[in-house]
Order: sequence, then C-alpha cells, then structure tokens
Amino acid sequence: MPIYRRNKSSPWYCDIRLSGRRRIRQSTGTTDRKKAQEYHDRLKTQIWEQERLGAKPRYTWREAVVRYVREASAESKASLGNDQHALRWLDPYLGDKYLDEIDKAMVDNIIAERQKPYTVEYKTGQKRECVPGVDTVNRFLTTFRAVLNKARDEWEWVDRVPKVKALKGAKSRIRWISRDEADRLIAELPKHLAIMAEFALQTGLRRANVTNLQWSQVDLARKTAWVLSEDTKNRKSLAVPLTDKAVAILQAQKAEQDRAQETVEDETGRKRSLPWVFAKAGRPVHQTSTRAWREALQRAGIEDFCWHDLRHTWASWHVQNGTPLHVLQELGGWSSLKMVQRYAHLSGEHLRAWVERPALQLVVDNTDVRTGTNG
Repeated sequence: MPIYRRNKSSPWYCDIRLSGRRRIRQSTGTTDRKKAQEYHDRLKTQIWEQERLGAKPRYTWREAVVRYVREASAESKASLGNDQHALRWLDPYLGDKYLDEIDKAMVDNIIAERQKPYTVEYKTGQKRECVPGVDTVNRFLTTFRAVLNKARDEWEWVDRVPKVKALKGAKSRIRWISRDEADRLIAELPKHLAIMAEFALQTGLRRANVTNLQWSQVDLARKTAWVLSEDTKNRKSLAVPLTDKAVAILQAQKAEQDRAQETVEDETGRKRSLPWVFAKAGRPVHQTSTRAWREALQRAGIEDFCWHDLRHTWASWHVQNGTPLHVLQELGGWSSLKMVQRYAHLSGEHLRAWVERPALQLVVDNTDVRTGTNG
C-alpha cells in the first residue's frame, strides 16, 4: 500500500518499505491523491539515492511547511493563524519545489502575483476591486522568510536561501473609525460577530485573543481578563481591565450559554460547560474576516477596514481622550513605546504643557513686535 489515508478528510500518508526491515510511514501533507502519489515516488527515489549513492536528502517547500506548522503548534505560536493563511496562498507556487530550487526570480514572481488586484463579489451582486497593500505583501514575506530560515539554520535542510527584503513605499497603516461608524458596523454584523467586535473595541485585544478567550481567563468580580504569555506577541502575560460594557457583554454571554445548556466533551468523554467565551454551535469562532463581515462594512458605508483595525480604533479613542502613551502601552501589551507612538499624532495634549510654560509667555507691552526692541 504505497499511499493511504486514515479517513476521508485526512491527508494522504505514504508507506515505504526499504531494504532490510526499515519502513517509513509519514504524512504527505496533502489531501490530493495525485500530489500524494508524486510525493511518495519522489521520497522513495530520494531514499534510494541516499542509501545507494550517499546523496544528501532534498526537501520540498511543502515538507518544510508541514514541519514549521507542527513546531509552531507545539510552541503555541501566537501568529500561527496568520502564518497558515499565508502558507495556504503560497502552496500553489512553491508546494512541490525543492528548497534548493527556490531563488530570487521565483520570489519576485510570487510578489508580483500577490500585488495583483482582485475582485470581491457581494450577495447583492455588487463587485469591488481590491488592491493588496504593502503591509499585506510584507506579512506574507515574513512568513516565507521564517520557513526558509528555519530550514537553513535549525533543520539544515538547505545550505542557502534567497535574500528577501520587505517592500518599501508605504508608512505603517493606522485605520480607525468613529464611535458612530462603529455603532453602524455593529448594527449590520451577525450577532456572534457583533458581540465579538464590541468586546474588541472595549478591550483592544487582538483577534486571536478574543476568539480563543476562555472563561478560565475571566474574573467578572474583579472586572479583569488575562491573556496567557503563550498567546501574546511579546510572550508576556497581559492583565486586561474590563470596562462596564465589556463586563456586561461577558455576563450576557454566560447567561446565554447557561440558558442554551451547550456542552462539550472533555478528554475522558464527560460533558462539561463550554470553555470558550465566544462560541457558535458549540465551537469557538475563529473566522472573523468573513463574507458577512465584508457585507456589513458595505452596508455601514465603511471602506478599507479590517478586523485588526478594531484594535487601532480602540487605541485611537484612548489617545484622543487623553490616555498617556505609556499607559496605553501597558493596556495594549505592546513590547515597546515605539509601537504606541504611531497614535501620538491623534492628540496634542502631550504638547500643551510646553506651549503654556511661563518662560515662553511673550511680554509685548514694552516690546516693538516689528523690531523686537524695547520701546
């Protein structure tokens, strides 16, 4: 049995018998039978060359991705969801390529493809052309580099990798909306997304920290939530003070789950209450940038706004209402003040003390303001 699968939805596995009693069984990393067979044949040839000819093993991009995702999952990498999105997009271009075949020309072609405009079609039949920004392309390149660097530096699967620099030409994007716009958006969203969006606006939490939030991380009596260190970008635990509205959202969620008596089976098969704060049909809600999200934006008349911009909006509202930047840094869990200074232009309060200093007050009653001389 050269290839097989454990169930209809699982990836194909290869089963290779070698000389002596050696046997290799491993995932091909694909649910496509043809690709799985090609993977099996290629792996079998490689093993034969290594055993008989002493050749150094060669690895494909897809093999590197499988290992990268496995290790990132074991480490609870905070940005794994974003990485997987980028890796799925890259697969058609790089999947079967050997790591030592990936060169600068191939990378340039991928960048050109990622920069191409694409069309989003709504249920109403209306279409909208979107152009990926520099930040979007750079996020893909960051994931691309991470996989190749691990393959070279840690796994020693390849000796050299192409140098890939981040694209230039755009400042860091800060997109925020007003409270009125936020209210319009929330009114148009499906209930489960509306609740999560309002909670994000109240806390400033990143998408993954909202979607993965569990009741064990919440203390309603102390009006506090916690994000564990393995779930933050800077790998430091974050205490999140909850506003009255955030507390009300959590109380309503708890009451709704208790009323619905939704349960989930644990490792022993016993039923227990849902561990997730935000769930739909008994499962956590991981997908937020959905068609429903895009259509709600359109109905609300809001353009160029993604889920992460809810965090930008929360930070912008804080700055506009006088929250000091060093306080905002702690509230948002940023590792450096530099990340928070992006919002400084939204408020001039930090400059007021300087313009009102007594030493700067001009005494003009004895001065000719045209010549600067005393009269």
